[in-house]
Amino acid sequence: MGTRESNEQAGGTGRRALLGAAVLGVGGTVLGPIGTARAAGARHGGGRGLKGLPVPTIVGHRGASGYRPEHTLGAYQLALDMGADVVEAGDLVPTRDGHIVCRHEPEIGGTTDVADHPEFADRRTTKTLDGVPVTGWFTEDFTLAELKRLRAVERIPANRPHNTLYDGRWEIPTFEEVLRWQDEQTRKRGKQVWIYPETKHPTYFRGLGLGLEERVAKLLRRYGKDRRNSPVILQSFEPTSIRRFSRLVDNPLVVLLSNANSRPWDFVEAGDPRTVADLITPEGLEEIASYAQGIGPTLDLVIPRDRNGRLTEPTTLVRDAHRAGLILHPYTLRNENPFLPADFRRGTDPDAYGDVFGAYRAYFATGIDGVFTDHPDTGLLAREDFVND
Repeated sequence: MGTRESNEQAGGTGRRALLGAAVLGVGGTVLGPIGTARAAGARHGGGRGLKGLPVPTIVGHRGASGYRPEHTLGAYQLALDMGADVVEAGDLVPTRDGHIVCRHEPEIGGTTDVADHPEFADRRTTKTLDGVPVTGWFTEDFTLAELKRLRAVERIPANRPHNTLYDGRWEIPTFEEVLRWQDEQTRKRGKQVWIYPETKHPTYFRGLGLGLEERVAKLLRRYGKDRRNSPVILQSFEPTSIRRFSRLVDNPLVVLLSNANSRPWDFVEAGDPRTVADLITPEGLEEIASYAQGIGPTLDLVIPRDRNGRLTEPTTLVRDAHRAGLILHPYTLRNENPFLPADFRRGTDPDAYGDVFGAYRAYFATGIDGVFTDHPDTGLLAREDFVND
């Protein structure tokens, strides 16, 4: 997730030790901003499936990517060990021979050691990805066997130098390997493990003859995870990808939403003039609810920031989405100062950890149903604080 996040490239080196803080159980209730009593670890409702997840749900963004290179089995495993309710495993892109692998983007120069492989030097090229020229190495130009020769590295080492300790340790996982890992972890832990994969640039890949949805649906059916209560939530920034999934599988579906004036790329390609601002109107949300169960908005759609980067007043998005029957899992909270609203940055070092617990409180108070975070342990502590406040 987070292809369109504007703060991905912020630099910095600050860090505090917040590992190992998984919540084992909390009690008490809090009266939320819309007058609803909410218990710690409460469920959306009775029964199984999506509505059985704890609220607010803590989603490990690309695993525990604040501590390990993202979209690796190491990052996914740590997110579970920390207690994440759901693991975003993973961002899905295809190989040349039609396999599905987990990478943040199809361009892998920043997330693997491909540049250190002279045999792949001639694969470096420039492509237009959703209207933007991108130079590097792309998964669709490699077979799975070739990609398996690469190793993952930390994507933002300026912010997370400690994560570079793990550079080269893990290979690129396939989505099928993730599904097997999910089953293995469910058996070992004695409770259901949830994952939250995202289709990346599906219109782009469909144009290359590498349609994602059918390939993903085929794998879900193979592993018996294509049902309404299956522990796999599918998400995409392109609404037509989610519509396509709604005809292929019965999984919970979520439409991701970037900044208000942006247009989903499938809308651009189809000549649809609507922007995200149109999708988050009551009418737009009702339409989304006709084929999906939730939305994943950027946090700025929940509480906008002013010109100085400070939080302003919450929008009506939470209320409007809930009225349409949709859940909200916004993205992405990170501990480091550069990624936080200006209100919660602390100290003179712009790359140190800020008051992320204050940021969690502000967002939880809007009534969101969960949040994506690079630091699941921090998110779980913040949830404990919130429900016991």
